Amino acid sequence: MNKDMTKGSPLKLILLFTLPLIIGNLLQQLYQMADTYIVSQTIGVNAFAAVGSTNSINILVLGLAIGLTSGLAVLTAQRFGKKDEQAIRENLAASVIIAGTVSVLLTILSLVFRRNILEFMNTPQELFGYANDYLTMMFAGLSGVVLFNLVSNLLRAIGNTKAPLVFLAISSVLNVILDLVFILVFDMGVAGAGLATVISQFVSGVIGLVYIRKNVPMLRIHKEDWTAGFRQIKEHAAIAFPMGFQTSLIAIGMIAVTMTLNTLGPEAVAATTAAQKIDALATKPLMAVGVTMATYTAQNYGAGNLDRVWEGVQKIMKVTLGYSVVVGALLVIFGRQIAMLFVGPENIEILNMSRLYFLTNSTFYVFLAILIVHRYTLQGLGKSTAPTLAGLFELFARVGAALILSQSLGFVGVGLSNPLAWVAALFPLLGSYYAFKRQLTGASKKPILSGKLARSSK
Repeated sequence: MNKDMTKGSPLKLILLFTLPLIIGNLLQQLYQMADTYIVSQTIGVNAFAAVGSTNSINILVLGLAIGLTSGLAVLTAQRFGKKDEQAIRENLAASVIIAGTVSVLLTILSLVFRRNILEFMNTPQELFGYANDYLTMMFAGLSGVVLFNLVSNLLRAIGNTKAPLVFLAISSVLNVILDLVFILVFDMGVAGAGLATVISQFVSGVIGLVYIRKNVPMLRIHKEDWTAGFRQIKEHAAIAFPMGFQTSLIAIGMIAVTMTLNTLGPEAVAATTAAQKIDALATKPLMAVGVTMATYTAQNYGAGNLDRVWEGVQKIMKVTLGYSVVVGALLVIFGRQIAMLFVGPENIEILNMSRLYFLTNSTFYVFLAILIVHRYTLQGLGKSTAPTLAGLFELFARVGAALILSQSLGFVGVGLSNPLAWVAALFPLLGSYYAFKRQLTGASKKPILSGKLARSSK
């Protein structure tokens, strides 16, 4: 089931690899929508808004951990492209050490400071209790989320997207079942929704470990691999931590947006929560393409097939740009009606705000598509500086829009924070990509994970 992406039609390989990821991402988003739907229908609009208000905090903490696991998989994909199974196992050992240590530290810190963060964000009192209960469960089970994502990303690094899709399907179904049990039967409220999420991901992560043990010999760690893994921690950290921090930088900007939304009232928070659920569903295919490009690029870079990297980027850009135009237009036209899945038709103000969100975000999906393809391609090449710088650009643009434009444009100004952040991030990403492409054009076709070219990727 492992897929070598160094041979064959680039576009066909990318699309076939992306398809299970799209299905998995859509499935994940659908169960998250079901999660919030159950909350909104059984507990109330305030509970629904409270869970939505924690999104930026979750991305700050969980996104750091999940981004870290994606970074840990980059070197594995490069070694797979080079056909070095011993190095793959050593990479896995280093990845387990780093992921385990980080998950413990993040769990402790997030639980200790969760209330302080909610207070800093000016979380409305009517939402505070719900938000605190939800975050407590999510952060307490953070290690389960890390396990699930580490297993899935490592399998994708060696070209296996089908097994992670099965694990995600199991997690999704289990999550919805546990939602109903914890909320309706045990009356746990939003805490039950958080507990359902972390338990389902932990169970799927354990299933993934069993699968690897039985079916993927190259990912079975041998005793001697642990010693090599400790030696390789620095090399892995140099790629993994910047990728994790990129996600956290985006989350910090989102926290600024949430703080501004909180000052606009619960209606603005509820409208954004509903719209973001739909927006996330629409952009999941783009994110799936990004994950594919990281794996595709890393494998071909490891094999020295540089021309295939540039060809793959060029061809997939045409597909993603077309998708962005069509889906963006559909959300502008029908987004308000879809938002009624979460908010009743009597909440006219909330629904009108959700429509404004789509007008200020969905029309700019083309910039998001360009950003995602080039960011993940650079990450697959082992380049961490430009994506991190792009994260900083996003942060400043998003915070600036939230704090400044909201003063004159209100909710519309907050809505413009995303597209302005996407455009700002393109400057370092595109500059770095084309500079690196010129640098490597005409390079030797030999594997390039050593020597001068390897050093140039850092």
